[in-house]
This record gives sequence, structure tokens and C-alpha cells, in this order.
Amino acid sequence: MNQTQWKNFVKAKTHFRRITEEIESVLPKLKTIQQKFADARSDGKNSAYVVETPVVYNTALDDVTADAEIKLILVADNPGRREQAAQNRRYLVGPSGKIAQKFFRDNPSLGIDFLKNVIILNKTPIHSPRTAELNKLCEMEAETGGRSITGALESSQKKMAELLLEFHEALNTHVWITGYSEMKKGGIFEIYTNRLKELYADKPELYKQLFLFRHFSMNQFTIDLKKQTEDGETVLKTLKRIGSAYRKRILG
Repeated sequence: MNQTQWKNFVKAKTHFRRITEEIESVLPKLKTIQQKFADARSDGKNSAYVVETPVVYNTALDDVTADAEIKLILVADNPGRREQAAQNRRYLVGPSGKIAQKFFRDNPSLGIDFLKNVIILNKTPIHSPRTAELNKLCEMEAETGGRSITGALESSQKKMAELLLEFHEALNTHVWITGYSEMKKGGIFEIYTNRLKELYADKPELYKQLFLFRHFSMNQFTIDLKKQTEDGETVLKTLKRIGSAYRKRILG
């Protein structure tokens, strides 16, 4: 990063931390509700776990130094079980993260080291065991003492979309947004999508750097990539083609 990029990167991550602190401060009972969902997972197959971080700032950003070469901003959904653990508080450190790491290791032609050249954001920093359970959290608003989880979730999506643009303008690099299916109308992250549309409407050059894909989870990303690769096509060319096609489908 040059001096200006580094200055703006630090400003963006400071803004990120403030967003998480503000959300947590207006929902003091959020952790208690999240713990109920964690306890409910103890069914013989899944074990319960302790909710330690209800709203997660990605501390991996604090490890980035001024001489780092960031080649990609990767956007996932929201922090899961491993991401919220006090020993982690980092994004994509569970099974999906391992699949993502393997993808970049298996495709050295991309020239991207997942651990050195990628920063990770989410569509919301609010934790849930599974992304689909964000909606269930909203159904338990009566237990927050009148505070609106729905309002906080919607606000967090808008703020995270704005934060993405802030990092994007600072670094001027490609952005991969994974999990596009929940960004459709009626999806969990429809608010995030709508805010992105507003933010990038007058930024055509940055808009061209946005690429949408399926999740890394359950190998959806890799399976979709193999399925859509055409004969003689490089991995990079396939990624750009399908990523821009999904972008057009979701963002217009």
C-alpha cells in the first residue's frame, strides 16, 4: 500500500470497529438470545457452545501492515460459531475458510495468497450459528427490552455495504461477494444489496471490480466454477465471466 492507501485503510478499519461497538451497545441482551440458539444445537449431533462475541469485528485487519499487498476484498455472510470465539474473532476461519484457502492454493495462477493478499468483510457483523438464523433472532425482539434486532440487522447491512465501498476506494482492488442467493429480493441480505446499488450507481469503474459468486461453504463456489468453465478457458477468465454475470443478475 502507498501512504494514502494505508491512511484510508486504517480509517476504514477504525470505522468498522466503531460500527460493531455501536450495534452491541444498543442490544445489550443480544448475547443472551444468541446463546439460546447455540444451546439449541445440542441435539446429539451438534454440541452447544458459548457465545463470546455477539457482534464481531474482524481482528485479522489489525494484522495487516503498511507494506501489505492486498489484491482482493472478499465478502462473506456473517460470523458463525468459530468466528465469534474469543480465541479467533476473525472471519472465515471455519470450514468455509478452509475451503477458500484450499481454492487459492490449488490455483496459483491467480497469484493470490489467501492469508497475505486477502481481507475479509461480512454483510453483517452480527453473529448467528447459521446465517438463516438471523431471521429467527429478529423474531425474539420482545426479549431485548424493546430494542429492535430487525432494525439493528438492517442498519448493520447498510453500514457494512458503506464500509465495503470505503475499503474498496482505499485499496482500488477486486471485490468478491460470495453467497449471492440471499442477496436477491426477499433474501436475508436484500438490504445490503439495495444499499450497494445506491452506493455504486455513480462509480462505474469500481462497479466493474465487483464480482458475485456462490458460497465457499459445501464447495458451492468450486463446484459452480468447474461446472461453468468452458474449454480452453483460464480460471481467471471463468471467474470474471461468471462473477460479472451474477453481478448483473443481482445488482443490475
